[in-house]
Amino acid sequence: MNIAADQIMVFAQTALWGGFIVFLRVGAIMAVLPAFGEQTVPARVKLGLTLAFTLIVAPAALSGIDVQNEPFTKLPVFVMTEVIAGLAIGLSIRLFVMALQIAGTIAAQSTSLSQIFGAAGIDPLPAMGHVLVIGGLALAVMTGLHIRAAELIILSYDIMPAGQFPDASVLTAWGTQRIAHAFALAFGLAAPFFIASLIYNLALGVINRAMPQLMVAFVGAPAITAGGLILLMLSAPFLLQIWVQSLNAYLANPLGG
Repeated sequence: MNIAADQIMVFAQTALWGGFIVFLRVGAIMAVLPAFGEQTVPARVKLGLTLAFTLIVAPAALSGIDVQNEPFTKLPVFVMTEVIAGLAIGLSIRLFVMALQIAGTIAAQSTSLSQIFGAAGIDPLPAMGHVLVIGGLALAVMTGLHIRAAELIILSYDIMPAGQFPDASVLTAWGTQRIAHAFALAFGLAAPFFIASLIYNLALGVINRAMPQLMVAFVGAPAITAGGLILLMLSAPFLLQIWVQSLNAYLANPLGG
């Protein structure tokens, strides 16, 4: 009886310690994960989501974590390594939301809608940016963001083993690649608005040269405003589809190899 109780105590201590280590990485990821880590989500909801993800990830992740040899003496190391790994993974996913924000800002400025339909909030963005971000987050959750995030967290223990600091040069190169990809994706999503703005300004310049007495600004302002809104209505479904495909491709293969 005593032997069984001792075995249960050892198993419970090992499980709790391993769960805490997993909780550190999951908590860092959930703090910045799109949709689940938004600033508008209450802290209690975030904590509940973090515990739920920990329960999902822990059975698969504990096989690669050494929790037998003096775990309490390694606590500072685990805290630092797991938080660093979690933030690196979470921020790499967060860059996709930032790409939508940048694309919305470029689109609004290109079509002269950044001041007319601007909005102040937690992340001050033009209305186009809010539409793209909210639509993108909703689409990502509908296509299984929670499932792919759990798979990525489990995969992260093969990429960044628990208790080991990631190589700084590799992490820097990977982070730089992710930032460059985010800016390229943002400009690609905003390209239709940029091209429409270029054509509009060229046409406005030709008209102004042909008829200097015409107040082209009064004629062109309503045209670019209506054109920007119509272009947003027509292109937003395709832009969000491209964005969510890029996000899912990254979640399936974060290293890009």
